[in-house]
Amino acid sequence: MKLRPLTTADADACYALFYRTVRGGTGAFYTIDQQEAWAPDAPRAGDDWPAHLTQGFAICATKHDRIVGFFTMGADGHIDFAYVALEEMGKGTATALYEMCEYTARAAGLTGMTTEASHLARRFFTKQGWVTDARQTVIRDGVGIDNFRMFKLL
Repeated sequence: MKLRPLTTADADACYALFYRTVRGGTGAFYTIDQQEAWAPDAPRAGDDWPAHLTQGFAICATKHDRIVGFFTMGADGHIDFAYVALEEMGKGTATALYEMCEYTARAAGLTGMTTEASHLARRFFTKQGWVTDARQTVIRDGVGIDNFRMFKLL
């Protein structure tokens, strides 16, 4: 596995991974309507997916030149996207990506990190020493989707 910065050229591959992960890996926690609102068939009209994806610190993991995971983090330490291919879960891919985010946050002098984690991601972040601040419901295309505000002090 190799880690490298994301570029706008990676947008389609990342959206495909995001879509497949949400639609194929969250059924134990989210309904089909929630999955469809969270990960529509294509980026929403008006979304600038390539630009949004590469804002701040954006990194991906590749195997055989194929993206198998990606994390993005703003300059404020907020992890926005944290997705790993279903077949990579439990293989250390998410941990490697996360560790680069935390290293970058520490190197920037940040005192903490935040995220809004799904049910599935919450378990991962908890193992990394994160704390759940609150459960919340976000609205996407008129559908409520539960997630968890989390933080980690550095």
